[in-house]
Amino acid sequence: MSEIYIDPKYKSILPLRETEKAIKEIKDYFEQTLAWNLNLQRVSAPLFVRKGSGINDDLNGIERKVTFQIKDDAESDAEVVFSLAKWKRMVLADYGFNVGEGLYTDMNAIRPDEDSLDNLHSIYVDQWDWERVISPQQRNLDFLKDVVQKIYNAVRETETHISKLYPAIKPILPKKIQFVHTEELLAMYPNLTPKQREDKIVAEYGAVFLIGIGGELADGTIHDGRAPDYDDWTTPTTEGFKGLNGDILLWYPILNKTFEISSMGIRVDKDAMLRQLAIRNASDRTKFDWHKRLVNGQLPLSIGGGIGQSRLCMFLLRKIHVGEVHASIWPDDILKKASNAGIKLL
Repeated sequence: MSEIYIDPKYKSILPLRETEKAIKEIKDYFEQTLAWNLNLQRVSAPLFVRKGSGINDDLNGIERKVTFQIKDDAESDAEVVFSLAKWKRMVLADYGFNVGEGLYTDMNAIRPDEDSLDNLHSIYVDQWDWERVISPQQRNLDFLKDVVQKIYNAVRETETHISKLYPAIKPILPKKIQFVHTEELLAMYPNLTPKQREDKIVAEYGAVFLIGIGGELADGTIHDGRAPDYDDWTTPTTEGFKGLNGDILLWYPILNKTFEISSMGIRVDKDAMLRQLAIRNASDRTKFDWHKRLVNGQLPLSIGGGIGQSRLCMFLLRKIHVGEVHASIWPDDILKKASNAGIKLL
């Protein structure tokens, strides 16, 4: 259901054209900082891939993909990507990236089955997709936390940069990001929903990396869905929990709620992928070329994720709706409500 929140006191800090300049400034500064912090090289990425290749991200496995037939190739249909989670790992192998090296790219996607077009969600998705080759010894929670900290540092550096250019925008991010596992969160707030738990912990700390998303928790539920063939959400850790993935969550006072800017993690190895495919009754995916390459040891071990471009711009520019920083299609009721409040949706 489409519904947006409008604070009657809200007024955009920057006017429209200045907002467009600031968006460019944020994107340029952040991606350069991210690339430096993680040793990433920019590469070109596809908007669509061949249907049935196994390369596309399947999200929760039920969402429809935008598909079309290629006129000059009647034997093949194409589908617009949901994300480049698996494509990036393939490229690491095909382009010859080594341990400690990685890539990033601009990812643009269309997700017509988005559950709710609200302040944070759109059918258009843009993010920095990134992936880096790791060694077997780096498939652990400490390494994951180290990479998360480097990404968070890039976000904070960008916030500081923007606040200097636009003094009316005051920094709000805490110096450190806290690490919390979904099992710990469940134990702390057993009577709350997953989203309510997130709001509780993120409101307290300001910035949290929530670990272990996709795997079954102690009460038999999962915190949130994850595809079974990219993030590793079943490998046990030395801290007594399972999962080598998570989300970067920030507290956003403009909406008074949790604000997710990244989903990421150490990627599945052969054993983790086969285990997770079996859990999700999706073992038939091993027939796809991408999955065969992983099983046959032809893809490197890696860590990677996506960082929302419009999400980051919205947060740093203190906008109340994602439509203030990217263009999309919005239902008439949302357009009317925003217009009545003096908010221009692109």
